[in-house]
Amino acid sequence: MIKKIAGMALSFGVAIAMAIDGYIVFFKNQQTNTAVSSDSKTTTKKTSKKVATETSSGKYKDGSYTGSATSTRWGDVQVQITVSGGKLTNINVLSSPDSEQKSIQINQQAIPTYKTEAIKAQNSNIQQISGATETYKGFTGSLQNALNQAE
Repeated sequence: MIKKIAGMALSFGVAIAMAIDGYIVFFKNQQTNTAVSSDSKTTTKKTSKKVATETSSGKYKDGSYTGSATSTRWGDVQVQITVSGGKLTNINVLSSPDSEQKSIQINQQAIPTYKTEAIKAQNSNIQQISGATETYKGFTGSLQNALNQAE
């Protein structure tokens, strides 16, 4: 009888934890802190260029901005953004890790999500996808560099 009670209590605890995790993943406002830990292998290269056209009344200056290539464990990630009407309107990924089939598969799934979320958020403060950590670090690093140029 005690084993049944303990098993039920454990099952109930797991169900509560899953419900909380589901809430955080799907419903909580995506205002997470994207600080990179000190043991991260992500570095930023100085390969950025800026092509500004005109200033608008929005947060960013209109134009096309290329973020610096950000090195990750599996390869460089570099993005180019387009700002129109003072808002981030488009993100093109110029380079991403493609030396292994697994990297290609991960990037095919993660990058479109990262692009959509960044345009929706209008910044690089986006949610990381499980299994695409290195792509996330490279994407947000290069994106933030491009956004800094657009300010």
